[in-house]
Amino acid sequence: MNQNTNVDPAELEKFSSLAHHWWDLESEFKPLHQINPLRLGWIDGLAPLQGKQVLDVGCGGGILADSMARKGAEVLGIDLATKSLRVAQLHALEASTPNIQYREVAVEALAEEKPAGFDVVTCMEMLEHVPDPGSVVRACAQLVKPGGWVFFSTINRNPKAYALAIVAAEYLLKMLPQGTHEFDKFIRPSELAQHAIDAGLVVDSAKGMQHNPLSGRYWLSSDTSVNYLLATRRPLR
Repeated sequence: MNQNTNVDPAELEKFSSLAHHWWDLESEFKPLHQINPLRLGWIDGLAPLQGKQVLDVGCGGGILADSMARKGAEVLGIDLATKSLRVAQLHALEASTPNIQYREVAVEALAEEKPAGFDVVTCMEMLEHVPDPGSVVRACAQLVKPGGWVFFSTINRNPKAYALAIVAAEYLLKMLPQGTHEFDKFIRPSELAQHAIDAGLVVDSAKGMQHNPLSGRYWLSSDTSVNYLLATRRPLR
């Protein structure tokens, strides 16, 4: 798929219209703020971020990118939602976040510009929002240095995920705006792993992310039936 067409304008508009809420801890983005320490800890545990060159693909308002910079990484966050990027840049200025930059560029275009340019690439909660997730995975694989790590997170495609990630989260509990997710765009772990293997990456490990709506607690587990994270590496040769 052409790098300039691997974007859904409706998805961009959806997130752009919410851009001013990115750093409101009680907004639609509250779940992302709540899970961010888990994501950050998991990434930093496998690929210590201090001193690393890190790319965050689909960075949105910069929640993960900002926290990785504060762990000592040199971070570039990229997205195609202009308003979200402006919010990310403004937050970095206001919070005096060190070693962070943001760019409005497609990941496929950046892969041509900076092949093997990063020690760590993260692509979280983004693949379920693009027309061709395989293209994004291939670009991430091109962007990471040999021996480097690529981390993904997305949502499984099965009846349980539909019930929890759409019906419960969007309609019953109203944790997310209605229409945030489309079931047909969810990705099974086996499908994501195959995309990674096809792109030349080696699958290292997977974790599930679970949530108790009564206590509000999130935690990582071996249950990948709904939200899950996948760690992959680019071989040294």
